[in-house]
Amino acid sequence: MTSMNSPELGRRAHNESVILEAAERVFACHGYRGASVQAIAEAAGLPKSNVLYYVGSKRKLYVALLERMMARWNAMLDDIGEDDDPGEVLEGFIRSKMRLTRKHPQGSRLFAAEVLQGAPFLQEYLHGELREWVRSRARVFERWTAKGLMDPVDPVWLIFLIWSATQHYADFEAQILGITDQSALGESDYRAITDFLCHVILKGCGVRPPSDIDSKRHFQDIQGKELT
Repeated sequence: MTSMNSPELGRRAHNESVILEAAERVFACHGYRGASVQAIAEAAGLPKSNVLYYVGSKRKLYVALLERMMARWNAMLDDIGEDDDPGEVLEGFIRSKMRLTRKHPQGSRLFAAEVLQGAPFLQEYLHGELREWVRSRARVFERWTAKGLMDPVDPVWLIFLIWSATQHYADFEAQILGITDQSALGESDYRAITDFLCHVILKGCGVRPPSDIDSKRHFQDIQGKELT
């Protein structure tokens, strides 16, 4: 067996990235049933045979996109511990999620559409890997509460709240733009929304927000944790 050289690896990585981005747009627009490998290939500017070679099947591509979106969202909380500051962690999580909402709105809509259909392609993931991930984060939150660093809020509902509040601005963008009479949300809008969510959620948890200096350093660190 011969291994691929660097140019081949680079070309493969590039093509896989192009296919994933194209598929995200097509699936978000048409759903799983309405999307086709041919439509994804056309959106990617590649032959259909190339798409199948790189991703295997439409189903595998679809599930990979959904799991990639969850991995992006939750990377910020992957390595938290009870010795971390809850203010820094929660504010960092909210700001990270809002940046990803703005950067990857189609991925958020794709995930929302899948869940609204009963999550037929994600049952194993939801009942296995994601359930354990939520439980392990919840245990850290509970230890913070036991130390008096955080009010006794239900940690699972808190995670749901942060997920839903941040994803709302992608999934319900048409509603938001209609009510606010805007054609698009700009950088200043996202900054104001993010500050609002940090203030309300941290205050509701009885958590002290990080200082400006610590916050700036922390947010620079977490940007490296977010998956591209």
